[in-house]
Amino acid sequence: MKVLVVIDMQNDFTTGVLGNEQTADVVERVAAKISDFRQSEPNSVIIATLDTHGADYLQTQEGRNLPVEHCIKDTRGWQLDPAVAAALGQNFTTVEKGSFGSTDLPRVIAENGFPDEIQMIGVCTDICVISNAMILKAAFPEVPIRIIANCCAGVTQQSHENALSAMRACQFIIE
Repeated sequence: MKVLVVIDMQNDFTTGVLGNEQTADVVERVAAKISDFRQSEPNSVIIATLDTHGADYLQTQEGRNLPVEHCIKDTRGWQLDPAVAAALGQNFTTVEKGSFGSTDLPRVIAENGFPDEIQMIGVCTDICVISNAMILKAAFPEVPIRIIANCCAGVTQQSHENALSAMRACQFIIE
């Protein structure tokens, strides 16, 4: 079973308060990758993570270090980017996460069967993509994990490239 993990393709990260040119530009490639993956891997699993915060965000450790309210549950910014939501359709699983990485993600994947391969796309490469990639590498050390670089974007282009280099050093397959 192949798994596609779509990291945090939410409005606040694409065109909202934490969006930037790179994250906005990756939306169409992410939507196309989802569609291609679904067509080429009909028995696969697609999981989309949702960065999820509450009204108390500014009182959290993350909020004190990044004092920009974002992805507050049930707001427009928390919702998936419309193009990504359309590509995902109805047959996918969501994982809400209150921090950069989700320790629930390996369990959700395993509930669907043991993966032969995991592919990862989304934002931000240098924060949430790398955090979830490391969690998955620890949970599934013998499973190839592919990071689809042109379907990821970082806070800056340099931090995106730095994260890809770090993941390459940790034996992820960077495409």
